[in-house]
Amino acid sequence: MNRIVGSCGIICNECPAFIAYRTDDQELREKTAKDWSKMYGAQIGASDINCVGCQATEGVQITHCAECDIRSCSQQTHHIANCGLCSEYPCERIEKFFEFVPSCREVLDEINTSK
Repeated sequence: MNRIVGSCGIICNECPAFIAYRTDDQELREKTAKDWSKMYGAQIGASDINCVGCQATEGVQITHCAECDIRSCSQQTHHIANCGLCSEYPCERIEKFFEFVPSCREVLDEINTSK
């Protein structure tokens, strides 16, 4: 399967929520909910661990992704699949995100230089 790159540079098809949804893997949902609850200091239930991917316009998504301003900007404002394809890349919004998930910069930089 080719990489499915979300607006922010997260590789959706490597995300446990995406994988758990696609494979209907309840054990992965439970493990991911436990890990993410601890990691993010939030109560995340196994039922929350389902996602069709950032580029999808219909279907279930992790709460944060469904409300994400980066995703909204790329899809609704710029009509592009991810920020690496944006003429304004990198913007202040994505730079702030990179502070939390620096690995996404590498993914989007690669897309941006190859466009």
